[in-house]
Amino acid sequence: MSSRDLIGTGGRWPDHRWPNGARLAVTVAVNFEEGAEQQVGDGDPRSEAVGEFASVLAPGTRDRGQEQMFAYGLRAGLWRMLDALDRHGVAATFLMCGRAVERSPSLAAEVARRGHECAAHGWLWRPQADYATREAEAADLDRCIKAIADACGRPPAGFFCRGSESDWTRGLLAERGFLYASNAFDDDLPYRDAEHPGLLVVPYALDSNDSKFFHPNGFVRARELVEYAEDALATLLAEGERGHPRLLNLGFHLRISGRPGRFPAFEGVLERLAALGDRIWIARREEIARDWLAAYPGALKGP
Repeated sequence: MSSRDLIGTGGRWPDHRWPNGARLAVTVAVNFEEGAEQQVGDGDPRSEAVGEFASVLAPGTRDRGQEQMFAYGLRAGLWRMLDALDRHGVAATFLMCGRAVERSPSLAAEVARRGHECAAHGWLWRPQADYATREAEAADLDRCIKAIADACGRPPAGFFCRGSESDWTRGLLAERGFLYASNAFDDDLPYRDAEHPGLLVVPYALDSNDSKFFHPNGFVRARELVEYAEDALATLLAEGERGHPRLLNLGFHLRISGRPGRFPAFEGVLERLAALGDRIWIARREEIARDWLAAYPGALKGP
């Protein structure tokens, strides 16, 4: 049986306040992965099936329609979403796939120029658990780091991949000096990785994420995501007022929320965050990690 921590802090949360005095930190993550999805036209063995519609082509057939649906994210959605972040004064964390950055370095550089964090999202938009060997995963991770460093001016401090990490991923991240990993859906606060205590885990979330527009049990209208985010904010703010610090993750994709009919979800969430003022601390994931490590420098699993 694998070792799994199902206890965490055991309901004993720290008396932590984020830098502006708030009990709730909110981080906006935007996925920058278009051009890194698997496509037969790019020499990959198969084309990505998940999109506006599931691919109906036979495996091994080039799917130009999927290529174009992904391309929309960088050609149009990126600019719509970057401008919205500027209007609302929100600095986000962009989760960047290495191949996407390598193919569109000027776009990645613009993200960095506007003050957003450029974190690693793997070389390809694929689960790290797919790698058959540690060496193969390490080689692609290094390619990703280099692409981001070359385009954005510095190597990534954080990492999050599609799906699941492999048994080797966190060790590879620790060896390369990463500050944090985010493949964790199990808590509302950061914590130390038990096997690699120098690596902080900053949990992510898939429920408050626009990828649910692509799932049958998810969102249909833009306002549904906004209302879901409002409910999450209300719950965590109430817990914060009772003395329990919290972290809320809000995830978006350029080809999903960058579309006109879903863009009001992104804009609406940013408006709600702005309305809360100093009741929340809106921060990039790297800022959250550094604040937590400064507050609890010697803790193994958390405070």
